Amino acid sequence: MPRSLAALLAAILLALGLAACGGDDEPSSGDEGAATGESDSEGTGGEAFKVGFLYIGPPGDHGWTFQHDEARKFLEENVDGVETIALDSVPEANSGPAIDQLVAQGAQMIFATSFGYGDTVIQKAGQYPDVVFEHATGLERAENVSTYFVNHWQPAYLLGVMAGHMTESNRLGYVASFPIPEIVRDVNAYALGAQSVNPEATVEVVFINTWFDPPTEKQAARGLIDAGADVLFGITDSPSVLEEAAEHEGVYASTWNSDMGRFGPDAFLSAIVLNWGPYYVDRVEQAIDGTWESQDYWGPMAEDVVSLAPYGESVPEDLRAEIDEMVAGFEDESFQPFVGPIRDQAGDVRIPDGEEVSFEQFVTWDWFVQGVEGTLPR
Repeated sequence: MPRSLAALLAAILLALGLAACGGDDEPSSGDEGAATGESDSEGTGGEAFKVGFLYIGPPGDHGWTFQHDEARKFLEENVDGVETIALDSVPEANSGPAIDQLVAQGAQMIFATSFGYGDTVIQKAGQYPDVVFEHATGLERAENVSTYFVNHWQPAYLLGVMAGHMTESNRLGYVASFPIPEIVRDVNAYALGAQSVNPEATVEVVFINTWFDPPTEKQAARGLIDAGADVLFGITDSPSVLEEAAEHEGVYASTWNSDMGRFGPDAFLSAIVLNWGPYYVDRVEQAIDGTWESQDYWGPMAEDVVSLAPYGESVPEDLRAEIDEMVAGFEDESFQPFVGPIRDQAGDVRIPDGEEVSFEQFVTWDWFVQGVEGTLPR
């Protein structure tokens, strides 16, 4: 089939698929799946190096997609001769036609920024061997597919420590997107951090099965508050959990992806902040100069790809100092709190006394620690 015809068919399929699927993701101000940004820069050879971005939500979510889009802009500003193409609010089921569209528009490198794009990325990587793929939060690689994420269990532990100190009810709430290892390890790190300073603390988990659905996020947060939780957290893409906490006196919340403190200053504790810009610059430069190789990257706090947001007004000075000391320990690798004995919900020891949780165990974690109230599907 001629390439021009294939490109036209791919574009038509994408438009039809996005219109039919919709999903829980709220579209941005433009058309769903529309390009959100494109520069006019050209390389020294007269042709731009085109980089495609595939987003699960809209850049206006103030969270996950917002941070990736800020990094896209950072990339354009810091690498000459780069042109970017971004498709937003692309449901995971429609990622195939979206990748086809990016390739048809000339993308030589594609950042796919949702876990659920993984199977399609591997399939399309085989179909387009000359295109370089980077899959955020992914687990499976290929010769032209890299995976990248952050060591988020370090800051999640610190937010748990803060929650353990701040709670009055000893009931913490976690609004969880999907029951996948990415979420499970974060819940466990948060719970272990809280229990390290408050052994009576428990964490109730509610799964909402979407990354971005503000009304559902708020409803889940409200249910946790009604059940007695007075500190909230969770991996979702909007500030809705914080906004709900701010409507209830004495309830606090932390956020994920970015500093969302402005959405509830009195209730805000801190946030896990993701800084993808330098990674994007580094990997695109490698792709341009031919040194790019497939890898599995997990950025720790020491590399500043993941950090804590400035503390909220409600966080006491002594607690700030305690957390600051732990941050320094993570950064110089002198602090390792993930050590057994660690028990599961049934009370059975899963990590023996004195044994550190390994990287492989973090990445594949599929059980909750003791003190977590919630059920994982089997």
